Amino acid sequence: MTPFAIALALFAQAPDAAAAPPPAPAPVEDRIPNGAPTDDYPFVAWCYGALRGWLDLHDEVMPEVTRIEAQFRKPGTTLADDLKVYADMQKAGAAQLKGFQTALTAAEKASVRPINTIGGAAVRQGRLTWNVGPGVSKARVAQEWMSWSLPARCETVATRLETRSRLMGASLRANTPDEPAPAATEEKPAEAPAAESTAKTEPPPAV
Repeated sequence: MTPFAIALALFAQAPDAAAAPPPAPAPVEDRIPNGAPTDDYPFVAWCYGALRGWLDLHDEVMPEVTRIEAQFRKPGTTLADDLKVYADMQKAGAAQLKGFQTALTAAEKASVRPINTIGGAAVRQGRLTWNVGPGVSKARVAQEWMSWSLPARCETVATRLETRSRLMGASLRANTPDEPAPAATEEKPAEAPAAESTAKTEPPPAV
């Protein structure tokens, strides 16, 4: 076999150089959680529901969280310091919740059709994250609650949704012609024909 033929054979066996490489997996912080919607508006609503459910569990799980933290002490830490972390997380979560609500409201105002029912369904779906069966122990629920963190994608998408919605809302307002406020003088012409009609229907004076 000539060198040229050998080169052709090797080229035929080599993978296609023009083929695109497989896409790299998305970073963990960019991945959509299992069961969450993919579109921005319902996804932010899902984040709202999941975070709302986590916040609402605080009073229920804290006795068990306190027991766990007291039993498994970390060297150089105090129970009060560790419990303060959860209090700080509650404050941060409440602030994030307001941010999600602001983004959702902006999107609903900018939409040309009602979408709040879609958002409500996504909120309920997010809250279902914290629905557990009767066979799950309080300790297990507390451990899940302690280790849970809001997906980083939630805040990124919420910021994008609010920015885009505000721009869209401003564009819609700019393209809507301003309707002049009705003036008192504009109502008089509408009454004039009625007065003329009455005058024409009166009988002529008797001679």
